[in-house]
Amino acid sequence: MAGTPLTELNRPLGQDRPTSPARPWGRWAVFAGAGLVGLAWIGLLLVVAIRRDPDGGQPMATARIETRPAQPSVPAGPAVATAPADASRTQASARQLESESGVTVVRPGSDAPGAIVITIPDTPTVVKLAPAPDNRLVERTRHGMLPKIAPDGTTPAQHYARPLGPPPAGKVNGRVAILVGGLGISPTGTADAITKLPGPVSLAFAPYGAELERTVQRARGEGHEVFLQLPMEPFDYPDSDPGPHTLLTGPKGAENIERLHWALGRFTGYVGIVNFLGGRFTSDEAALSSILRELAGRGLMVVDDGSSARSLLAASAQRAQIPTLKIDRVVDAVARPDAIDKELAAIEATARDQGVVVLGASALPVSIERIARWAQTLEAKGLVIVPMSAARGLRSPKTTGSLR
Repeated sequence: MAGTPLTELNRPLGQDRPTSPARPWGRWAVFAGAGLVGLAWIGLLLVVAIRRDPDGGQPMATARIETRPAQPSVPAGPAVATAPADASRTQASARQLESESGVTVVRPGSDAPGAIVITIPDTPTVVKLAPAPDNRLVERTRHGMLPKIAPDGTTPAQHYARPLGPPPAGKVNGRVAILVGGLGISPTGTADAITKLPGPVSLAFAPYGAELERTVQRARGEGHEVFLQLPMEPFDYPDSDPGPHTLLTGPKGAENIERLHWALGRFTGYVGIVNFLGGRFTSDEAALSSILRELAGRGLMVVDDGSSARSLLAASAQRAQIPTLKIDRVVDAVARPDAIDKELAAIEATARDQGVVVLGASALPVSIERIARWAQTLEAKGLVIVPMSAARGLRSPKTTGSLR
């Protein structure tokens, strides 16, 4: 077997194996180094990810559970809520919530430490007027729906009047009735009077203007009882002209009932009438008599606006057994804020002395603004605004306050 190369099959047992040629370790070292660098980068990325989201992207929440001692029970009474630990932090939001909800929160001191006593005010009584027109109280004519006395004797003066409502909580030192006239012509002035003046203020509408029925019903919906202003002849007519269908003295007076019916049919729901100008007409008892008979038969109240010292309107209406009232004072004869304020201040003393005083005003912007501002001060002075229909009964000791 000389010359035969030794292999794994023919090598004698116990003979050393021939030395193997050198292996390529350098290449493997390069691969290993690259792998270590890659692992290092992966590890670095994991560290960054963990620092950004330690929960590994899983939705988790941590809550600390504490056991607090039971709160002492609160005696029965008004509703009680536990105050937050940091009251100063929530005070602003609590005040806002109280204001928006209309709930008064009283925070007592030592009597109820750490508690908020919530007092819920009583629901205010809303004074609502009877709907108009009432079919029992209207007569349908070519001039529209005219007022009439119902078969059971109910009059428009009774039915359409604003109720007095509940008595005031405090002491009443005097009452004031206010009638603001000249409405229905200027949309802006009319809207301001309806929305800015308190509900007990009575409003008088001239028989002119568009959409009178809708405007009047809006006023009644706000709680104002309403009156119709009848245009009557002044001394300087026609230089001073109250408008179409004016009631006139003299030979033309024969047409007055027709003119009266036109005015009465302009809208519904009014308690009565008040003269618009009319110095000459209201001083003529013959001219007044036929008009007053018609008004008495229709169950309406009559108001003398107090503009003429020679007026016989109130006295003649009383003799005709018509519910009657005369305005004591016109507050805006001088239409300046300071002059109106002076008149209103003087009226306060009169109301305290006489028990009730009746005011008249026009629907001028300055008049509405000053009366509305003044009305907000009356409660603190013990004065109350009442509707015109109620003032008649309050003024006369012989009446009970209801209209006949």
